Amino acid sequence: MPVPGPWELILVLVIVLIIFGPGKLPDIGNAIGKGIREFRRASSDIEDAVRGEPKREEKPAQPVEPVTRDPGEQTH
Repeated sequence: MPVPGPWELILVLVIVLIIFGPGKLPDIGNAIGKGIREFRRASSDIEDAVRGEPKREEKPAQPVEPVTRDPGEQTH
């Protein structure tokens, strides 16, 4: 299957801009991005299931606790 060149991509962008208008483009971009992320997540879950690897759990980032020093400790 041939890869579209820059002129074809510009033509598609112009057609999408005419059909949906500039106000809807961010919403369309967000929807496409969410769809791609969900597809990647689902495909990696399927790959893990086929390989027999345990399911990866996404853990929320934990805040980093500040480092406290002993007053008698020397630094270099």
